This record gives sequence, structure tokens and C-alpha cells, in this order.
Amino acid sequence: MNFTDTHTHLYADQFSDDRSFMVQRAISKGITSMLLPNIDLSSVDDMLALCKEFPQYILPMMGLHPCNIGADWQNTIQIIEQHLRHNSYIAVGEIGIDLHWDKSNFNDQKAAFIYQMMLAKELQLPVSIHSRSATLECIHSIEQNKLFTGGVFHCWGGTLEQAKQVIDMGFAIGIGGVVTFKNSGLPEILKQIDINHFVLETDAPYLAPVPYRGKRNESAYIIEIAHKLAEIKMLPLKAVSDITSANAERIFNIKAFTQKQKLNSI
Repeated sequence: MNFTDTHTHLYADQFSDDRSFMVQRAISKGITSMLLPNIDLSSVDDMLALCKEFPQYILPMMGLHPCNIGADWQNTIQIIEQHLRHNSYIAVGEIGIDLHWDKSNFNDQKAAFIYQMMLAKELQLPVSIHSRSATLECIHSIEQNKLFTGGVFHCWGGTLEQAKQVIDMGFAIGIGGVVTFKNSGLPEILKQIDINHFVLETDAPYLAPVPYRGKRNESAYIIEIAHKLAEIKMLPLKAVSDITSANAERIFNIKAFTQKQKLNSI
């Protein structure tokens, strides 16, 4: 069985002591593609270095995370845009709106999100959307500006109705470790949605699934998420592997991207 981790921050400092070993562990468990969303300009070099070390397994995105929208975000976005226009990235991300901790810069977050969505539409790239406590705001921004790029609403935490809206707009739902948490209401929502709209993700090093909850997350743990989804959908684990990996391939065109990267390195 092969799995795709569509959202993992393997360049994070939490992996400084054993990064290469941790990646090899994931590969040995059958995680054949790991997609890395960028956070801000400070994460670019480490992300690209890791992609260079494992070019057939680790694939980069480029974007500015909503929690990293500062006073100079417009200048930062211009540099992000140049990266996207002049280098190869599999998606635009991690972008979106986060109103969980701070609503004071909502207008700047929204403007940065729309700008990056417009860029993704122009470049014909999918997106990875962060929508913590802001699912409706992200949906409205997409609908009002007709930014139907395709991609994933990462770390899904919305309602069933919102999930149907997102799917109708052409986006998939990212399922991570939260689905394994004891008091999570996510399983009941997922029971009512076709698995062809799901992709798997870890969001490592964050949100480790049970039985690793509270510890550092890593891409190898995506198997625990897959087991839980298999239980919810009453499917064999291999079916979950096959379907979610096919969904990720359809959204991100992973095989074509890795082949292009291989040719560029020759």
C-alpha cells in the first residue's frame, strides 16, 4: 500500500535532530509522496533543501500562511509571487484565513488570501487552504471572486453543510489526526461524504493522531489516520490507501510534477 501525505511541515525545527531518518521511516512505511506547504520567507530555504534531498518523495508548495501576515505582508507576497512565477511548485500554499487567535488583521489576511488565490488561478495551480475558525470567510472569498482553482481545505473543521459547499466548488477535504481524537465530531460528518472527496494529511509536526497525540507528529503516522478513516467508511485499509492517493494525484498531478523535477535535475 502507498499513501500520500498532502500537508506536512517536515522542514520544521522539531525535526532538526533526526530529519533524514524520519523521512526514511515514512518512506519505509509506504508514504511515497509528502507535500510541503510553505509558511513564510524564513521557511523557504529549509523546505527547498529537503525537497532537493528527497526529490522523488518530497514536493514543495509556495505561499504565505495567514498567521504570518505582518505589516509588510505586501512586500512578502511579491517575493512569494516571484518564487511561483520562476520556479516549480506543486501548489500554492499554505494560504487562507485564521481567526482563532486574532481577528484584528482580518482585512489583511483576506486580501493576502484573495491575491494568492488569484495567482493560483492564473498559474493553474491547486491550493492548500488554512481556514481555522474562518471556513465561511474563505468560502465567501472564493465564491465572490470566482476563484475555483481546485485544491484542498486543509485540516477540515467545518460543518457538513460547509463541506458540501466546498466540494461543490471543486475542492477536497483534508483529513488529519483530529479524526482520531476521542471527542472529535469529525467522524459523523465524514460518514455522510463520499471518500472520493478526501485526501490524507498529517500537518506534522502538529496534531499527531492517537496513539501519538501530544507527541511530535510525523508523516509515518498517516497510517493511523488511514486506519480511522477505514473504520469510519467501513472499507479495507487498502481501499482507503488507493482512493485517497488517487484523489491526491488528481488534485496535485503528482506524477507529472515529479517527472518534470527528475528531467530538470538531469
